[in-house]
Amino acid sequence: MKNKIKVLIVDDSALVRNTMEQMFLSDNDIQVIGKAADPFIAASYIRENIPDVITLDIEMPRMDGLTFLQKIMSQHPIPIVVISTLTAKGAETALKALEYGAVEVLEKPKLNTKQVLEESTKKYCRIIKAVAEVKVKRRIVKPPVFKSIPKYSADVILGKSPKVILATRTEQVVAVGASTGGTEAIKSFLIELECDCSGIVIVQHMPEIFTKHFAERLNDLCKITVKEAKNGDSVLPGQALIAPGSHHMVLKRSGVRYYVELKGGPLVNRHKPSVDVLFRSVSRYAGKNALGIILTGMGADGAKGLLEMKLAGAKTIAQDEGSCVVFGMPKEAIALEASDYVLPLASIATKMIQLSIK
Repeated sequence: MKNKIKVLIVDDSALVRNTMEQMFLSDNDIQVIGKAADPFIAASYIRENIPDVITLDIEMPRMDGLTFLQKIMSQHPIPIVVISTLTAKGAETALKALEYGAVEVLEKPKLNTKQVLEESTKKYCRIIKAVAEVKVKRRIVKPPVFKSIPKYSADVILGKSPKVILATRTEQVVAVGASTGGTEAIKSFLIELECDCSGIVIVQHMPEIFTKHFAERLNDLCKITVKEAKNGDSVLPGQALIAPGSHHMVLKRSGVRYYVELKGGPLVNRHKPSVDVLFRSVSRYAGKNALGIILTGMGADGAKGLLEMKLAGAKTIAQDEGSCVVFGMPKEAIALEASDYVLPLASIATKMIQLSIK
C-alpha cells in the first residue's frame, strides 16, 4: 500500500490552516500531520514526525517564514511550498523564498465561491503530490551579486523616437518555457548571457504581479535587459521579455521586426500564460530562425509546442532530468522527440550561443 504524503501546514491564520487542511483531506493520497501557527510550533512537529512537504506562510509572529525556510534548507532540507498573498510586498518576499530553496509559490486560497475553492483544491493537491517527489538539497544562501553598470540607452540623452527598422535580415528568436523550479533555472540561464545575444521571449508559470518583480530582479542581476512584456514590445537582441502572469504571450512579425502580443482567453494546459501558446506562435512566425528551450516544470505544457517548433525547422533544447527540480515538462517533450538536445542547465546558455544565427 502506497504511503500517504505527510503535509505540515504552517500559517498564523487559523482560518487558512483549517481551510488548507480540508482541501488536503479531500485527497486520499495526502495526510495532514500537523497545523502550526508559527515556526516554533512547526519545529516541535518536525522533531516528532518529519513531513514530506511543508506549506509555509511568510509573515508570522516570533519568527518569519523566510528565516524558518533558511534554517530548514541549511540544516534538514524538506520540500517547501510558500503560501503568499498577491501583493507587491508578497511577490518580492516570495521570490526571495524561491532563491532560498522553496520549490513552489502559491497564492493563498480564495474562499469567495464554492467553485473557486474546488478549483484551488485540485490545484493545491496536484502541486503537493509533485513537490513531494522533489529531491531538495541543502542550501546556504549567498548574497546576490548585482551588476554595477546602469543599463542606459540613448533615450536618456535624446529621448524616445519612432521605431525605424534598419535590419536587413531576420534575427533569431529564443523562446523559453518553465514552471516549478523555473525561476532559479531562468536566472541561472540568463545570467550567463551577454548583451549581444539573441532576443528572448519567456513564459514562466507564476501568479499575476509576481512576474513584474521577477523581471525586475533579473534585470538587476543580468547583463542583458529583462522586463515584463507589454503589448507590442519588440523582441530585441540583448533583451528578454517575460510574459505577465495574467496573459498569454504570442510572437508576431511585421516585416523583419518581431514583437509580442498579450492576449486574454482561457487557461491552456491549466495555465495562463501557457508555454504551448508561446511556442506555437514562435513556430508560425519565426520558423527555422528560432530556438526553443524547455526547462524544469510540472505537467506537459510546452511539450507539443516545442515539437511544433522543431517541425517548423527550429532547434530545440530540453533540460535534463539531473538538473531539473521537477522533470515533468522536459520529460514530456523528450518523449515526443521534440528536443534536438537534452542538456544540463549549466550547458544550455553555451549551446544557445553556439546555435545562434550569424
